[in-house]
Amino acid sequence: MEVYIMKKFLVLFIAVMVFALPLSAFADDSPLALPAGANPEAVKHNNEGIEHFKAGHFDVALQHFEGSAKAESKWGEIHFNEALALDKLGKHADASMHFKSAQKMAGGNKAILESPILIAHTK
Repeated sequence: MEVYIMKKFLVLFIAVMVFALPLSAFADDSPLALPAGANPEAVKHNNEGIEHFKAGHFDVALQHFEGSAKAESKWGEIHFNEALALDKLGKHADASMHFKSAQKMAGGNKAILESPILIAHTK
């Protein structure tokens, strides 16, 4: 009887751990720089966002990525970076929306298209 209870507990524990695991646990992705020719204001905000992201200031990073998008939103990299910050902040629905935009605007960028976290969010 004890073995049966332990097996049930172990299965339940593993199931809870798997479902409780946030998508960000799959994220070893880092924010991306903008390509040459991007709007200088967008580049400035994006670079500041990257620095804050690396420092773990995800809320400040998101503000800069949003500033970058206001200056020029046509780059998949901007949406990808916004999605990464949103994911880190636990806003997964918003992150998924931006990952989908990044995918559409990737322009063949494999760092975006083959990103494990993007794939997890867009399934």
